Amino acid sequence: MQLTEAKVKSIRIRLLVVILAIVAVVAYLWWRGREGRITFVRYEEFGIDMPVNYKIHGIDVSKFQKDINWQAVQQMQVDNIRISFAFIKATEGITRQDAAFKQNWDRAGKAGLVRGAYHFFYATRDPLKQAINFHNVADLQSGDLPPVLDIETSNNQPAAVIRSTAKIWLEEMEKVYKVKPIIYTNIHFYETYLGSEFDRYPLWIAHYYQKEKPRSDRAWLFWQHSDIGRVNGIRTTVDFNVFKGDSTALAKLCIP
Repeated sequence: MQLTEAKVKSIRIRLLVVILAIVAVVAYLWWRGREGRITFVRYEEFGIDMPVNYKIHGIDVSKFQKDINWQAVQQMQVDNIRISFAFIKATEGITRQDAAFKQNWDRAGKAGLVRGAYHFFYATRDPLKQAINFHNVADLQSGDLPPVLDIETSNNQPAAVIRSTAKIWLEEMEKVYKVKPIIYTNIHFYETYLGSEFDRYPLWIAHYYQKEKPRSDRAWLFWQHSDIGRVNGIRTTVDFNVFKGDSTALAKLCIP
């Protein structure tokens, strides 16, 4: 059977359409891959590779960072990277209070950093007493970040106990400050012990030593990407974080 010129032309057109469709799909997948890829750039001043896809950078500290010069922290800038926020440890369990909290809290605020306070949580301790301990020490005000529940150890408790006790602390803080508290943890702990019941809370996720963003379908707002960073004003290494958003979004997250 001999093909007419019209049929040959029709076949060529359909083949061209198929080829163009394949090229479009491949190009789209390539573009999506690049869009989701994190670019790290080495900054010797900070001592680490920094994920430069994000605009808002911060640190988290405790008494282990010793005496901090917060003005030096705030003034340090390399290219477009500077420290804009700081999470500061306030309390642990039902009685422990971080010895450096008051000083860090006051000086970070005077330096102009956006501040957040966190509580290290134990599922084996009374969650209401833990909430009282935190509130007595960290009297958060308008413009501060929501209270943070640092929950990363099971203490050999089953998931049901961890969920039920964590909810009490979170709900108590929400009553006090009228905002949803932030949960800090790692991906494994979240998926193993917390899960979808806590998806309505903002998430601060720990995930470092790997050159990619956190591997989780769970949406997150803060990413702790390194625990060995350096910054002016702090003599020890310090945890580095990024915020998934701009300065307007960070301000909107704060206590009204």
